[in-house]
Amino acid sequence: MIYEFLDAKPDYPDSVFVAPSADIIGDVVLGEESSAWFNTTIRGDVNWIEIGQRTNIQDNSCIHVMNQTGPTEIGNDVTIGHNAMVHGCTIHDQALIGIHATILDEAIIESDVIVAAGSLVPPGKRLESGYMYMGTPVKQVRKLTDEEIASIKEHADNYVKYARAYMQKDTYETNPFYDKDE
Repeated sequence: MIYEFLDAKPDYPDSVFVAPSADIIGDVVLGEESSAWFNTTIRGDVNWIEIGQRTNIQDNSCIHVMNQTGPTEIGNDVTIGHNAMVHGCTIHDQALIGIHATILDEAIIESDVIVAAGSLVPPGKRLESGYMYMGTPVKQVRKLTDEEIASIKEHADNYVKYARAYMQKDTYETNPFYDKDE
């Protein structure tokens, strides 16, 4: 559902996929070809949220803000994995936030970063570009390979394709992910 709150209404172009069970509330902007998947909550009620282009917020994730002091900014080509919690922070372009990861207030995730599944990024922590981070709290584990950096963009590209398929309401036989030759 799309909810207006205190005269602020979510703003997004027709190329954005919003699953029927996703809730987008208040002062939220989503960029071209982004997607909000099933049971996701994006709540810009006491501050604003801006999500870039080709960014996917996967099932059961929650994006929220800090009351009056901390918006949430998410860049282009970002993948927010299933069940992630993103709160009052900044995530730059081309980052992958793993399944069930938590990013807390005023944290900054630079571009070309992977945050491993189940990790906790504590308040105010800055994650340097080009590395994988994991743990609770996160620690820099190792430098990303060129293939891993490229895979971050591939994940975002895949979700653009998935969103297009859902928006076309393809049937099983015409679904672009169904291989008829198998």
